[in-house]
Formats: sequence, C-alpha cells, structure tokens
Amino acid sequence: MNKRFATHDTFVIEKTYNASPEQVFTAWSDSATKAKWFQKADEFDFRVGGHEYSQGGPKGGPVFTFDACYQEIVPDQRIVYSYTMDLDETRISVSVTTVEFKVAEAGTLLIYTEQGVFLDGHDTVTQREHGTKVMLDKLGECLQKESTIEKN
Repeated sequence: MNKRFATHDTFVIEKTYNASPEQVFTAWSDSATKAKWFQKADEFDFRVGGHEYSQGGPKGGPVFTFDACYQEIVPDQRIVYSYTMDLDETRISVSVTTVEFKVAEAGTLLIYTEQGVFLDGHDTVTQREHGTKVMLDKLGECLQKESTIEKN
C-alpha cells in the first residue's frame, strides 16, 4: 500500500499589467477572453456558487481536470475560488485562490494567492507556482494584444 500524505503550502505572485482593473477582471470573467490565455472551459458559470470545469492535456498524455467553484466575486477588485486538480483519475491537489486587482501607476497590479494541499507527492507547490507564472505571462500577452487592437 502506498503511503498517503498531504503537503500544505501557499504562494503569492504579483504581476503588473498595462491595462485597467476592469480589463484584467474581464480577462478572468468572460469565457471567450479567458480561453485565449487559459484552458478553454467545458463549463463556465462565472457567479458566486458557479463552476468552471475543464479537462485537457498533451495529446496521448495524461488528462488534467480543473474543477473550480467561485466563492466570492467583487467586480474589478477580487475573485475567490476553490478548485481541485486531478491527473487522470487521481486527485493531486485542492486549493483556495484569491485574485486581487489593484490600481497601479502602470495599470493594474494583480495579486494571485494560492493556498493548496498537494496530495501524495503527485504535485508540488514548486510545479504549481511555475505553471501559474506561465499562465499569468500568457494573460499579459493576451492583454497586450487586446491593447494593440484597441489602439489600431
């Protein structure tokens, strides 16, 4: 029998985007916009108590399942959600995430805080933080493209 264990950890990522808090919030709250920088959702119900659900992964590889529930939404200011992450049929983590949108001189300071429990060594906070940084960089690229389109 495999030894079961839980590792609890928290990470915080701060990113500044050259876009208004309203634009950055929309990138999280609008399914079509979010699909440009995050896994396209199979289900997207952006409201308190609503769910976001997606499955995907590399072709021929494992399937990752993201299953989130929105706990609090304050437009243009804050999103709080809890989510599970599965790898095929194995639960690898459970997290609570807060995304804050603050006015900054350059546009918006996004503060992403994730508190997670990583299960049985299937995932680690280091891997999750790295993947989240890549995701937030993609968000920045998406916002930059939208800004360029608006200017033209």
